[in-house]
Amino acid sequence: MRTDRLYAITVYLLNHGKTSASELAKKFEVSIRTIQRDIDSLCKAGIPVVAETGATGGYYLMNSFKMDAQTATDEEYSYILTALKGFSTAINSPRIDTAIEKISSLTKKKDDSVILDFSVLREMDSNLLQMLQEAIKTRKAVRFGYTNAENISRIHTVEPIAVIYRWYAWYLLAYSIIKNDYRTYKLVRMNGLEITDLEFTREHDTADTILREYENTDSQKVTEIKVRCKADARAKAIEYLNGIITAEYSDGECDMTLYVIETEHFWFGTILSLGDGIIIKEPEHIRQRILEAAEDIVSLYK
Repeated sequence: MRTDRLYAITVYLLNHGKTSASELAKKFEVSIRTIQRDIDSLCKAGIPVVAETGATGGYYLMNSFKMDAQTATDEEYSYILTALKGFSTAINSPRIDTAIEKISSLTKKKDDSVILDFSVLREMDSNLLQMLQEAIKTRKAVRFGYTNAENISRIHTVEPIAVIYRWYAWYLLAYSIIKNDYRTYKLVRMNGLEITDLEFTREHDTADTILREYENTDSQKVTEIKVRCKADARAKAIEYLNGIITAEYSDGECDMTLYVIETEHFWFGTILSLGDGIIIKEPEHIRQRILEAAEDIVSLYK
């Protein structure tokens, strides 16, 4: 167990750089004293761990340190292979196929107990995805037309950071030069993409770091919705809306809590499609939004 932790600490420092003893203790669920003993053991084993004291101190590995490429187990390589095969079903790329071949050669364990099939994601324009990946790699700004959720169309020039699949759609995470802020753009709403000759105007944090900060903005704020769900709509609400049951009743109905991004529309359309099978209890502004949409639909068929 301790050997596994020593290895894990080494990998963590290699991936995350300088880390305090308290952070390591929290990560590996041990005491700070145990972390200190582990660091001593790593140093005695020849792992070049540097310790810095002070308020901003911590442990890190010397830049010259490199790990043996064959440190993963057969089981771990099988996980990587499963993920790569799933990735290949979403994106047609010779580079992914080459990576699959390389990883396959590193393990004799072929585990097909889990298969990831993301072929539905190929519905998007593959040329668009490849152009964005090229722009990200070469650090060049891109320009495109974009129609937002309010049906307003504008030309945007942005510095692309990453392409993301989430909330049932592909998005571009990018830095808006005009807005001086980070934004996400739905790829299906983009048109006329071109890679410009404009170099990035600044260094950007990693996509994960930017997303964590971006998700705290009002545009990406998660809204809690409380609903009453009839028995015949229950399974669909759980499947398509990730509904969490908070109370159940003898007639098969239940109360659920939903968590949604208000600016996204998949959840809204799903609620409408369930008709009278689901009733919004709160918040009131979501109730009104559903009511107005229903009235508009009814007016079309009168």
